[in-house]
Amino acid sequence: MQFSSSLLENAVNEFAKLPGIGKKTALRLVLHLLKQHENDVQHFSEIIAKMRSEIKFCQRCFNVADGDICSICANSMRKQEIICVVENIRDVIAIESTQQFNGTYHVLGGIISPLDGVGPDQLNIESLVHRVQKEKTEEIIFALNPNIQGDTTIYYIQKKLQHFSLHVTTIARGISFGGELEYADEMTLARSLQNRLPVEKYVHH
Repeated sequence: MQFSSSLLENAVNEFAKLPGIGKKTALRLVLHLLKQHENDVQHFSEIIAKMRSEIKFCQRCFNVADGDICSICANSMRKQEIICVVENIRDVIAIESTQQFNGTYHVLGGIISPLDGVGPDQLNIESLVHRVQKEKTEEIIFALNPNIQGDTTIYYIQKKLQHFSLHVTTIARGISFGGELEYADEMTLARSLQNRLPVEKYVHH
């Protein structure tokens, strides 16, 4: 791809670094911005920079937040005694989109995957145990991707929580094994949450 402007080329190369964005799409986006009013492009870049510099992570559940505590944890209308354990922030957004869950979340920041060099210590697992310990948690719902790494993570955390008196469930297998939560349609995900199952009937080792 040949460019007559190094400024254009540099912008295209930056957009092309984004996931799922090839050089052609990057060029289309840059040319679109080039057509916009300079103030609009300035506003666009300021919003992105502001998001990156000012966004925080909830001290309680590790979801994205504008302050120290996210809007879900701060909402007294949510069932604070129910915690849905997810792998990442995309999964929080996917479940919230169903409008079928009224509890809280705990974002692990990944799943246990020895082949990828990800162990339990690199995830937000101890903070979940401490949270259950100090709060009146009634139910933990695992909403992890249904694959071997997800099941390993559930098994590990379940062992860490076995001394606490609480229900430990997992979303039903409406999500096919090997699938990913964020790509499930909202109806399937909602049904999987509603028809959750006791973990011991589902994770076998």
